Amino acid sequence: MTRRVYFLAHGGTVQGVGFRYFTRHRAQDLNITGWVRNTENNKVEGEAQGEDAAILQFLKDVDKGPKGSKVVRLDKEDREVVEGEEGFEVRR
Repeated sequence: MTRRVYFLAHGGTVQGVGFRYFTRHRAQDLNITGWVRNTENNKVEGEAQGEDAAILQFLKDVDKGPKGSKVVRLDKEDREVVEGEEGFEVRR
């Protein structure tokens, strides 16, 4: 089953460590679509869409983050599936 999840990574260090690009790479590896961006308050947010098992693995990877990051909390919220979405983009 396909699902879509909004995520928000809070941390001591989630910006300036390649977090968005790490997230895009993991999404591409898992065939997940969506987007990711930095927020003005030093967090990283995004939406990810894919099969249940892929989403669970993706969220686990995002919760760990790339080398040099420190995720303190990862909030998640289900969203409506976006039909026809392609790719995973890093937004500014």
